[in-house]
Amino acid sequence: MSKSQISLIGLDADDTLWHNEYFFQLTQKRFLELLADHAESTHASARLLEAEKRNLAIYGFGIKGFTLSMIETALEITAGRVPASVIQEILDAGRDLLAHPVETLPGVEDTVEKLASAYKLVLITKGDLFDQERKLAQSGLGEMFKAVEIVSDKNRGTYERIFSQHGEGPDQSVMVGNSLKSDVVPAIEAGGWGIFVPHEHVWAVEHADAPVDAPRFREAARFDDIAEIIEKL
Repeated sequence: MSKSQISLIGLDADDTLWHNEYFFQLTQKRFLELLADHAESTHASARLLEAEKRNLAIYGFGIKGFTLSMIETALEITAGRVPASVIQEILDAGRDLLAHPVETLPGVEDTVEKLASAYKLVLITKGDLFDQERKLAQSGLGEMFKAVEIVSDKNRGTYERIFSQHGEGPDQSVMVGNSLKSDVVPAIEAGGWGIFVPHEHVWAVEHADAPVDAPRFREAARFDDIAEIIEKL
């Protein structure tokens, strides 16, 4: 493939390269069923989201923080009377999440291989260190990345550092991901390009408006459209 002015491509992991949020939603459904005798699902779901947002600064992103937030919500909703058996089921659900198999999304393997032949690829992801390393290893994509950045958050400073440390600076760097809030908007704010690849399942915390007026914003209908988009930058 021909090479554009881009020298570095950052790729998000969860729900960009492989399925993730779907498993969280299944686990949340299981959690709501466990608390059905104590609260309506809409109320329990709202309380859980509040706990997740509140705990991000303490536990960070990932399954362990999600599990602790479920336990905290169960205690709050039941005024501390939640049965130990329910707590155990929540813990089991968290363990199941940490063990779920990695399934790459359509077009990912071929596209990543094609991009790796022409550009420096960096995996840029949030979440638990061990879990993200496990998923990358199981995906079979690890050897295609020149670097892996598992960060506590994704903001303008994160991308300024990564684009400068691993590439030729933001001007020649692009970030690809399914989250407008974490992958696209801050990468553009840092001076790079942002390519949005929509996914049907998006965590409520990751919602943001598309920066449609930003000159460096692009949207790909499918992951395997990315190579052609980057060639034209």
